[in-house]
Amino acid sequence: MIPAYNEETRIIPSLEKIVAFLREQTYSAEVIVVDDGSTDGTARLVEEFAGKHPIVSLIRANHGGKGHVVRTGMLAARGRTRFMCDADLSMPIEEIGKFFPGLGNEYDIAIGSREAPGAKRIGEPALRHLMGRVFNLIVRLVAVGGFADTQCGFKCFSQKATELVFPLQTMDGWAFDVELLFVARKYGLRIAEMPIDWYYMSSSKVSPARDTYRMFREALSVRVNDWRGQYDCLKS
Repeated sequence: MIPAYNEETRIIPSLEKIVAFLREQTYSAEVIVVDDGSTDGTARLVEEFAGKHPIVSLIRANHGGKGHVVRTGMLAARGRTRFMCDADLSMPIEEIGKFFPGLGNEYDIAIGSREAPGAKRIGEPALRHLMGRVFNLIVRLVAVGGFADTQCGFKCFSQKATELVFPLQTMDGWAFDVELLFVARKYGLRIAEMPIDWYYMSSSKVSPARDTYRMFREALSVRVNDWRGQYDCLKS
């Protein structure tokens, strides 16, 4: 599942790599692109590509933020294993094999980590990395501890985990990852961090200063939501 907003310059190269990779696998798969109300040609290009590759489909969503389109796509997916993937493929698609072996047995959710032992970060500016570490510290102090990297855009969920946590997701902004992990831990789901190779993309839409503040505010909202019982609907 790929969330996309104004990705016309890189969505097709990414889809070509993903489809070529999946053709070599023994398992069946679908590729869902959820367009977040793009104002460029993203949706049109994906629709044309999907016409030539039946495993690819497009969902058009109103512009509501990354969390909104991720929730839409993950709940629309049909697989027993559901993988969310950034449109820039900053993690090579070949790394996806790391996430599957223990899913459903050893863990319910596997999150890509740029900080776990064995991970590699290639080409990332020092300021961007520093801002990421600051936000991770905020997350650990305010919302959910124990994870070296909550914001990597590559995460894998079992069907059970998907259908439990995503209906309880309320946040549409950047901190939706934190909320998902908070809810998953609240209900006893097992979460593993997978070290990955990650390449910094200069066209990243993240603004370190602006988005670190926004993420702090949203991470704090996760804790406030929990105090208010927002995530208690599954309790008997």
